[in-house]
Amino acid sequence: MFTGLIRELADVVALHADTLTLRCAYRPKLGDSIAINGVCLSVTKLLKDGFCVELSPETQSHIALERFKARVHIEPAMMMGDRFEGHIVQGHIDAIGTVERITSNGNSHDLIIAAAPEPMRYIVPKGSITVDGVSLTVNEVFEHSFRLTVIPITMRETLFHTYRSGTRVNLETDMFARYLEHLLSRSHGVSWAQIEHISALY
Repeated sequence: MFTGLIRELADVVALHADTLTLRCAYRPKLGDSIAINGVCLSVTKLLKDGFCVELSPETQSHIALERFKARVHIEPAMMMGDRFEGHIVQGHIDAIGTVERITSNGNSHDLIIAAAPEPMRYIVPKGSITVDGVSLTVNEVFEHSFRLTVIPITMRETLFHTYRSGTRVNLETDMFARYLEHLLSRSHGVSWAQIEHISALY
C-alpha cells in the first residue's frame, strides 16, 4: 500500500526488455515493493547507486510506458506505524489519461485530464485520484475529463512541470469507489450508474 506522496525523482538508466534500471538515493531491500510512476513493482536487483525492477508484459500493456524514461516518481510501500498522508493507493493502474490543457492561475496550475468512460465512473468531485503516482484531489468532473489544481511545490518537485498537452499519464482511481460498485453489483444487481441516478433524484 502507498500514499501517493513521492519520495524522490529517480533517473532512468535503462529500460531493456522487461527490466527497468534506476539510479536514486533511496536504498530498498531485495523484493521490496516500490511505486514507480504509480505502478507497484518489486525490486529484483540491488545496485551500488540504485536498483532494478521487472515489468511483466501484462503491466507494460496497461501503462504509459513512454513515461519510463529520463526521470520517474518513486514511492516505497508504507511501513506499519508510518504517518498516513495522501490517500490509500494500491499501485494498480486503472487507465491511461491524456493531459488536454494546463492553465496557470498565478500561484497554481489547473490540469484538465481526459480519460475513457470506464475510469471516469469512479472519478468524483473532491474525491481522490493518483496521477503518475501522485495523490491529488479532483476539483471538477466533466463528461470525458476532470480538473485538478496543482500547487507550486507539487509542480516543482514532481514531473508535472514537464507535462504538455498530449502527455499520457497513469491513473489510479479511488479504491473504495471500485470496491463499492463491485460489491453492490454482485450482491444486489445495482450498478454504479443506477446509484448515480438515484443520488441525482435527491
